[in-house]
Amino acid sequence: MVKRDVIWTRTADIQFVGILEYWVKRNNSKTYSKKLVKLVSKRTKQIAKEPFMYKATDFEDTRVASLGNFSIYYKVDATKIIVTSFWDNRQNPKNLLTVLKDKG
Repeated sequence: MVKRDVIWTRTADIQFVGILEYWVKRNNSKTYSKKLVKLVSKRTKQIAKEPFMYKATDFEDTRVASLGNFSIYYKVDATKIIVTSFWDNRQNPKNLLTVLKDKG
């Protein structure tokens, strides 16, 4: 299988950074955020190697990789993986529908 480059959309990047900042403020520590960065890095590398191993969604060409309380929504291209959303699953799912429809 061809390894693809992982590209984050501006929306996904803003979501991820926002979640990291939230946990730094909430815990008064960077420890949890650092663990989350490592976990996401490991998962995106896995997605790049085997992009179709994770579940397809109802949105066109969009797949989702779960990370416990978080999910990575992405699209597969011939040469790259496009991360469209980094989602905290404890948020209102209606907001996620809006994000995915905008990227669909």
